[in-house]
Amino acid sequence: MPATDSNSVETAILAGGCFWGMEDILRNVRGVIDTDVGYCGGMTEAPTYQQVRTGQTGHAESVRIVVDPAVISFAQLLDQWCFRM
Repeated sequence: MPATDSNSVETAILAGGCFWGMEDILRNVRGVIDTDVGYCGGMTEAPTYQQVRTGQTGHAESVRIVVDPAVISFAQLLDQWCFRM
C-alpha cells in the first residue's frame, strides 16, 4: 500500500459474490488505495477455497477496501460501484 497519513483513509470489508471479480473492479476505482481478498464469518478457522466453496463453512467471499475519502466517499463507493456489481 502506498504511504499515506493513516488518518486520511477509511477501510471497509464487503462481501458480495466472487471476491476476484469484486477486487478486479474496485482496485481500479479512483481513490481506492488498496484491496485484499479473503473470507468473512463462518465456523472454520483459516478456511481454504475448497472448504468455502462447499457452502458448509458459513463463510462469505469478501474484499477489504482501503479508500481515500478525499477522493471518493464510502457512500459513493457503495452507490457507484458495490451495489452495481
